[in-house]
Amino acid sequence: MQNGGGTAKAKVSAKSHSADVECGKSVEVYGGSEGTNAIRRTRFSKTRPLRVLIRQLLIAAMIFAVLVALGAVVGYFLGWIFLVQLMIVALVAYIAAGKWKWWYVAAMTAPRDLRALCKYIGLLIQIKYFQRKNLTLSQIFQQHVKKHPNKHCILFEDQEWTFAQVEEYSNKIANIFKSHGYKKGDKVALFLENKPEFVATWLGLSKLGVIVPLINTNLRLTSLVHSITVAKTQAVIFGTELSQAMNEILDKIESEVALYQISCNNNNTPIVDQKYHNLDALLKDAASTPPQIKDKINHHDCLVYIYTSGTTGLPKAAVISNSRYIFIAAAISWLSGFRSDDIFYTPLPLYHTAGGCMTIGQMLLYGSTIVIRKKFSASGFFSDCRKYKCTVAQYIGEMCRYILAVPPNDKDPVHNLRMIFGNGLRPQIWTEFTKRFAIESVREFYGATEGNANIVNIDNTVGAIGFISRIIPSVYPISIIKVDPNTGEPVRDAKGLCQTCKPNEPGVFIGKIIPNNPSRAFLGYVDKEASKKKIVYDVFHHGDSAFLSGDILVADEFGYLFFKDRTGDTFRWKGENVSTAEVEAVMSNLVDYKDVVVFGVEIRGQEGRAGMAAILDPEEKVDLNVLANGLRKTLPSYARPIFIRILSKIDLTGTYKLKKTDLQQDGFDPSKVSDNIYYLDSSRGSYEKVTKEIYTEINNGNLRV
Repeated sequence: MQNGGGTAKAKVSAKSHSADVECGKSVEVYGGSEGTNAIRRTRFSKTRPLRVLIRQLLIAAMIFAVLVALGAVVGYFLGWIFLVQLMIVALVAYIAAGKWKWWYVAAMTAPRDLRALCKYIGLLIQIKYFQRKNLTLSQIFQQHVKKHPNKHCILFEDQEWTFAQVEEYSNKIANIFKSHGYKKGDKVALFLENKPEFVATWLGLSKLGVIVPLINTNLRLTSLVHSITVAKTQAVIFGTELSQAMNEILDKIESEVALYQISCNNNNTPIVDQKYHNLDALLKDAASTPPQIKDKINHHDCLVYIYTSGTTGLPKAAVISNSRYIFIAAAISWLSGFRSDDIFYTPLPLYHTAGGCMTIGQMLLYGSTIVIRKKFSASGFFSDCRKYKCTVAQYIGEMCRYILAVPPNDKDPVHNLRMIFGNGLRPQIWTEFTKRFAIESVREFYGATEGNANIVNIDNTVGAIGFISRIIPSVYPISIIKVDPNTGEPVRDAKGLCQTCKPNEPGVFIGKIIPNNPSRAFLGYVDKEASKKKIVYDVFHHGDSAFLSGDILVADEFGYLFFKDRTGDTFRWKGENVSTAEVEAVMSNLVDYKDVVVFGVEIRGQEGRAGMAAILDPEEKVDLNVLANGLRKTLPSYARPIFIRILSKIDLTGTYKLKKTDLQQDGFDPSKVSDNIYYLDSSRGSYEKVTKEIYTEINNGNLRV
């Protein structure tokens, strides 16, 4: 799930940016076909467990037995010579049609598909139970409170919150806002850093049926105002640590927006201002018993708004209902194999789906213990896991790069983790990461906050984000459809319907929409116009519809799915399509896992867009000669970035991604930025500095690149 927005000054350990990591790491060739195929061959030839072989032999034996029985019947009634002739004709026709491949793929993937099908059926049974009982998230949580009130619920720094304490705090919040007149359907935004009160506050508001927009704590000024107003917010709860951010926008938000300030006992002195309600004082006198409300809160009622990434513009508020939240948390639990006695660790922001739903959901739905951290630290990730004896940890790919950049030590493989789960772990560092830190199981998932095309890699296949069954593809209605590479629009057949991609053919990932089905529904955004842009109609039948993810994926012959790029991120140069994601992956390895973002920029008078890469390197440690040589070895000429910008400061989203749109607008004009920009001198094969004169020469066509 890729979310964020605003300017983030991520407190990433300095070691993660300056660690001396050898440059001689193995890097996959651009395009990934050879490397990916090698991974697939390894998956099915070297690491296949014995039980999979046994199951495949049993399947083959059953098929053989059926064929023998049919042959015996035919031979008995029509004669054995006729049977032999029939078998020869059938065999020739079968091989000529290429149908033997289906049986081969079926035999290889049947154990995987059956295991996933059993998990999926279990998930649907549980989801149906919650739906039939009309249970809300807070009601499910209360069942765990009654079961083990004194069990650790949330661990944070030196704080230990039990299930009973979280329940009591949430009741206080509910009673306060009930007394202030808030009711079902009202919106109260939460602008608070990671801490136990974050979860307990929105959980308490949900007991009233109040919808809670979860605001990214990195947002400031225009982005912050937008996030508050687009959700039609009536009140904002904010921490004292974010008081300055709120003061900066007081004149820009409507006077009807009530403001509640809270310090969460962090010794920050609340600003004395009559515009703010002192929530700390209100909590002291609030009742800790469940609120008595008249409104009936239902399973499908809206719970929170979670904002999408700000990498390509202002954040959009995605609608998350109780049923949607429950499905997301339950799905990752069932498909990944989580246990209620697991101790989960997440350093991710709780205002996003990954941390705030997938991990926190394990505590709310299954009574697990959760460890949260205020800010991610590369050097502190495994230290925290050891300290709290965590058994499952959450990651995003960018974090894994930072962690790898920390110098190795003897404690790296010493921990209690049995599994890590997350998204964005690139194939180029997957094996290195799991080997160094002795990670036995990785559950890489794919999903969008607002979407329904969500999947999980359940068997450790390196680089895969999940799979589509080649045997029973209709069980989980997701597909990859052909799109125009220039416009991103679906390619349709003579009947006006979409076309599915063949194995190893890239296309856009979609999920069929089935209203009132938590796993297939598309609730969209608060902005209805933005929602319409994410739906494609007349997909495989006239009148049907699907969620359009906007992501380019490819499925191999066994159905394994691999992320390629975002639509719009691929650009054309020298008559070839260039995938920004693949170039970023290669470059990140070459510059010791530093942040890299790649995009296309226009050069006056030239067709297509030239590749440009921005590298976060405040200390300017990147050796451009080494980089140029590495790119020449690993990328085809058309994919090598023509321009390099060395960034002197961090400008990241909440999920540690550089903001591509802003960088793309700056282009390679040195007069627009204070950073150094370099161009690839084709005659020398090295990167040279772009001056104002050079910039003019390139745009005038006097200097060809």
